Amino acid sequence: MDKLVIEGGYELNGSIRVSGAKNAALPILAAVILADGEFRISEAPELVDISTMLKLLEELGISSHRDGKTVILNSKFDKEKIEAPYELVKTMRASVLTLGPLLARKGRARVSLPGGCAIGERPVDLHLKALEAMGAEITVEYGYVEAACEKLKGAEITFDIVTVTGTENIMMAAALAEGETVLRNAAQEPEVVDLARFLKKMGADIDGEGTKEIRIKGVKTLNNVDYTVMPDRIEAGTFMCCVAAAGGNLELTNVPLHEMRSTLNKLKESGLNIDKLDDTTINVTKTKPLSATDITTLPYPGFPTDMQAQFMAVMACSKGVSVATETIFENRFMHVAELKRMGAEIKLKDKSAIIQGTDTLTGAPVMASDLRASASLVIAGLMAEGETHISRLYHLDRGYENFVDKLTAVGAKLKRVKE
Repeated sequence: MDKLVIEGGYELNGSIRVSGAKNAALPILAAVILADGEFRISEAPELVDISTMLKLLEELGISSHRDGKTVILNSKFDKEKIEAPYELVKTMRASVLTLGPLLARKGRARVSLPGGCAIGERPVDLHLKALEAMGAEITVEYGYVEAACEKLKGAEITFDIVTVTGTENIMMAAALAEGETVLRNAAQEPEVVDLARFLKKMGADIDGEGTKEIRIKGVKTLNNVDYTVMPDRIEAGTFMCCVAAAGGNLELTNVPLHEMRSTLNKLKESGLNIDKLDDTTINVTKTKPLSATDITTLPYPGFPTDMQAQFMAVMACSKGVSVATETIFENRFMHVAELKRMGAEIKLKDKSAIIQGTDTLTGAPVMASDLRASASLVIAGLMAEGETHISRLYHLDRGYENFVDKLTAVGAKLKRVKE
């Protein structure tokens, strides 16, 4: 198993191109189930989760191969291929996104209950309740969701809480349902909007994406298309935090600036310089110590929960006391204990972490507990004195494309080694 060794104290100078968004690519790949023919999905990042989704699609009768940054898929209807097996699903929560498309296209689905990052309860109950409202008969036994419905019917669905994957799953299911489906309290995330754009290009009738109410009128068939996945706003924010930690002068290209306002505002509030060069390019510099800045995670357009850990690492060496409040997931402060091993002064109280900024962190052996926690430890390692050793690196590989290579190319001193 690999670990990452980081020597802190080196500034980041140069240019990094942001990859396509994993959280947009995964539902888009699942939506390929809805039509036959060849699909070319550009800017699909080379990540473990993407590879897992492609293996899962192969189990469902969809072959694929990669040509650089483009994944080419060949979708062919096979009514019998309806199972998403535990061996693949256990490592990635997004595999539940095959449930809606399978049910809409083939009338049946057998999908193992999902795994993924261990950051609290993320139940699929909301997905199942919505599909039942559309006429599906659902049973859960032996760790599998079994669903059947000859033809899904449009329904009015109000989600009890905002759910990104739930919104995506039902939007895909509704695209081929009979009649109109209305989703209320829908997720407004940019990745949901990107999926809607993809479905509309396939011929779906969708209105209201990006708002709390989405209307989908079912159509008889959808078509194969070519599509380019949106850039990854979380990766872009993570690299900004790397500069906030290490200093330097970094150009970031292919940045989805319009979708990053909350992250940009908080980093600017802390004192980081972010200059817009064009619609998708920024220059990030750190010219002074950063000031303590509070964050509260909220559904989009609020501050993203997927940036909380990285921002906390930056605040560990800011001037003053900052508070990070997590309202989306419970159990998403597992990185705190590891940051404290490096000298961070953090206290937990209910849903908040109180961070007393300190002058320096020191390198230490630490362990990644989930995807974004692993990124926070890299950020801490970049500004720490001495060497930081991060184990359980597979978390990082699930969500960041060529992360180590990208940072090395702009001056960071880090390397993968065998444990």
